[in-house]
Amino acid sequence: MAYIPYGYEVIDGVVTVNEEKANQVRIFFEKYISGLSLAVAGEQAGIEKTHSSMGLILKNIQYLGNDVYPTIIDEETFYRAEEVREKRAKDLGRIVELAAFTAPSPIERFKMKKADTKLPDDPVMRAEYLYSLIESEV
Repeated sequence: MAYIPYGYEVIDGVVTVNEEKANQVRIFFEKYISGLSLAVAGEQAGIEKTHSSMGLILKNIQYLGNDVYPTIIDEETFYRAEEVREKRAKDLGRIVELAAFTAPSPIERFKMKKADTKLPDDPVMRAEYLYSLIESEV
């Protein structure tokens, strides 16, 4: 069975809005944007889901509507919640800024000959072959 996001239901093969649950989703977004945590916002909206499930609801772009799913959340609300989520994650140190991150370059301690044949499928034989290509330690 395919996964149907919270707030929707399938009737006669068509995805439709379950108004009671959709209203809970709208309330959840509003309460999260107002400053409540995922769990508290979900609880106050009447959605009984885990913390991670609440996070998935918050990030589910299907709520904006498309060819399959009718709209439940307007764009302004959806993207405002995304801004709040990103800011909270950044404030809590949960987002690594890739632009500021530079990995140290690896230290080469050996030189290898170029492989002249296709690598064996067997992982042990592949490792033996690759080790045989080592020319010298630096």
